[in-house]
Amino acid sequence: MSDPGAEQEAPQETDALASVTEAVRALDDLDQLPVAEHVERFDAVHTELTVALSSIDKV
Repeated sequence: MSDPGAEQEAPQETDALASVTEAVRALDDLDQLPVAEHVERFDAVHTELTVALSSIDKV
């Protein structure tokens, strides 16, 4: 018998991974942007990582 809770966690994990992947992709062209715009990109990635890590332990 499977764990019903495990089925519910999988979509959240997938969504979190997709969000992190998308945020990290925003860094791909960082070298083409003015340095002044780097902080905004790094902040966005930091926010997505924080949300993803928080969702792991449901903090």
